[in-house]
Amino acid sequence: MADELALSALLLSAAGTLVDQIHRGMVQRGYLDLRPIHGYVLARCAPAGATNGAIAEHLGVTKQAASQLVDEMVDRGLVERQDHPADARAKLVVLTERGWTCTRAADEAATEAISGWVDVLGQRRVSAIVADLRRVARPGHLRPTVW
Repeated sequence: MADELALSALLLSAAGTLVDQIHRGMVQRGYLDLRPIHGYVLARCAPAGATNGAIAEHLGVTKQAASQLVDEMVDRGLVERQDHPADARAKLVVLTERGWTCTRAADEAATEAISGWVDVLGQRRVSAIVADLRRVARPGHLRPTVW
């Protein structure tokens, strides 16, 4: 029981540390106007876009809150709304060129952050952790840890 509680606390702490490190990497790359929540939206919209409802579900927020966040991201040039190809009533939120550039920068920042973990744990151990987490984590489920 103690190991299970320790594992949950350590995984949450590691996730928070990783988000902080990626955010610092983004600031170093000149993305001063972004918050980590923007990254979760960009991740959901890549590669083919997402509806406001899908973004809300992904973030675990109301459609109104997701819409306000998307408005903010439109103003920052990260995403744009386009007509949905299959639903005339819906809009599709897609990444702009700046959104794609930001996504690539976040990938670089994440790689840098994890390279520090490799320095501490070694590549073999990190690869084993990745393999283990692939067995228990839901693919594609990337959302802020709030409740």
